[in-house]
Amino acid sequence: MLIFGAGGYIGPVVTEHLLGLGYKVRAFDLFLFHTQTVLEGFSDNPDFDLVTGDHCDGALVEAALGGVTDVVILSGLVGDPITKKYPEASKAINDDGMLALIDRLKGRGLDRVIFVSTCSNYGLIQDGELANEDFDLNPLSLYAKAKVAMETALLGLKGKVDFHPTVLRFATAFGLAPRMRFDLTVSQFTREMHLENDLLVYDAETWRPYCHVRDFGEVIARVLAAPAEDVTFEVFNAGGDVNNFTKQMIVDAILEFLPKAKVAYQEHGSDPRNYRVDFAKIRKRLDFEPRFTVRDGISELIAAFKEKQFAEVDKNPNFHGNYEIDYTVANKQ
Repeated sequence: MLIFGAGGYIGPVVTEHLLGLGYKVRAFDLFLFHTQTVLEGFSDNPDFDLVTGDHCDGALVEAALGGVTDVVILSGLVGDPITKKYPEASKAINDDGMLALIDRLKGRGLDRVIFVSTCSNYGLIQDGELANEDFDLNPLSLYAKAKVAMETALLGLKGKVDFHPTVLRFATAFGLAPRMRFDLTVSQFTREMHLENDLLVYDAETWRPYCHVRDFGEVIARVLAAPAEDVTFEVFNAGGDVNNFTKQMIVDAILEFLPKAKVAYQEHGSDPRNYRVDFAKIRKRLDFEPRFTVRDGISELIAAFKEKQFAEVDKNPNFHGNYEIDYTVANKQ
């Protein structure tokens, strides 16, 4: 099992889950945000090994694929703000590099190839509508546009490749992880309200789906274990109906724990995305329902804050959020 992008927010949790199920895991990551420590806990596990490098490095990818039967692609420059800030790096990593990576998977006798995409591909839909996997895509950012392009490229290989690809459109992640990110909605709101900072919420009635990082590990495990005919060249929204939330609903859930928190609201923010997602397909096909709700994620995070975890976040913000990169320097290391 080779996991591209194992050193981010979701990757270490997926790695731990798959190791626990008996998979041998090779992690591959450039550590663009200097998050090398998040995989250190696996260093003594004989079923784990690590390749440090860029998925755009063809020779390194070729070497890393040796002896591999299954591939999970989590890697990339992740998120709307960071890709907008670094459009050239975004094109090199998320477009050109990812196309080349997919091409290198051909003809190797691989079994499963899981490409992690995003529900952000739906962009902006009308209130009251639910987006299933056949819903028209409306990517609004460089990040989502690249994901849509890669989905199209991968699904267009039907009848041309010897592996079984699956596309997973992930909901927005939440939940405790070795690389805790505080630039994502649930964790950001919870931290600001816990610190008694003034939280300004834009467009409070806009919808998004959310999913705990540990549930993502189980989603990937279900795809790996499913009969090939159930997942090959299939797209799944990855999450659960229970975690379709508006920003207001998230705030209200946090206020149950932190009733004195200060929140203000404003309309017409810079991010217009608004989408509720239908998770019926993954529930029926893979028998997947999330174990963790948004409220569970809030509860565990507040408990961690009370135990003085994450007290040093402001001293190393880039470890805890996708804010700054130096891709040219990183690519030479």
